[in-house]
Amino acid sequence: MTQRPVPGTDTRRPASGGPRAAARNRAALVAAAREVYAEQGLDAPLSAIARRAGVGQGVLYRHFPDRAAVASAVLEENVGQIERTAGQDTDLARVLGVLTWHLKESAAFISMLHIDGAGSRAAVPAYALELSRRVETALRRHLPPSHPLAAEPDDLMIAVGMVSGAVTGAAREQREHRARAAWRLLGVEVGPVRPAGE
Repeated sequence: MTQRPVPGTDTRRPASGGPRAAARNRAALVAAAREVYAEQGLDAPLSAIARRAGVGQGVLYRHFPDRAAVASAVLEENVGQIERTAGQDTDLARVLGVLTWHLKESAAFISMLHIDGAGSRAAVPAYALELSRRVETALRRHLPPSHPLAAEPDDLMIAVGMVSGAVTGAAREQREHRARAAWRLLGVEVGPVRPAGE
C-alpha cells in the first residue's frame, strides 16, 4: 500500500545547502579540529571534532576520509606560517620564534615534531614526516654553517624534537617557558615567540 502525502505538508527532503554549506562545514571542521588538537593532541577522537563543529560524523568523513586527512589539513596552516616566515628576509632566531609559538599553542604540532629520531620512523604517519621535512627545509634556509645546530646533519631536527619533548604534557601556559629553557640549554637564540606576521 502506498502512502499518499497529507495535503498541506511538504514531503520533499530538505536541501543539503549545496556547495556553500559544504564549504562552511569544512571550514567549521578544520576550526574545530584545530581547537581539539590544540587541547588534546593528534589522538583526540574524531567524534569530538564533529561535535565541536556542530555536524555529524558522516559530514566529517565526507570531507576527510581518515584521521590523517584531518590532521594534515589542520597542521598545514602551522607549517605554512613557518615557511612564509622563512621565506622573508629574516634570521633563524625569528623563524624559531614562530615555530616555538606553534609549539606553545598546539599539542598537535608538538606531536608532529616530536618524532623519535632514534626509533623507527616507519610508525610515524606519512603526512607527519612530510610536514616535519618541510619545517626542516624552512629552518635550514637560515641556518649558518657556523651555527651550533649545523655541526651534524641531524642536529637541527634532533634539537627541534628535544624542545618539542620539553613541552609535551605541559599546560599551554607553561609551554613557552619550557621551550625557551630548552632552547637556552641547547645554546640556541630564539626570537620573539609570536605567530607569523606579528
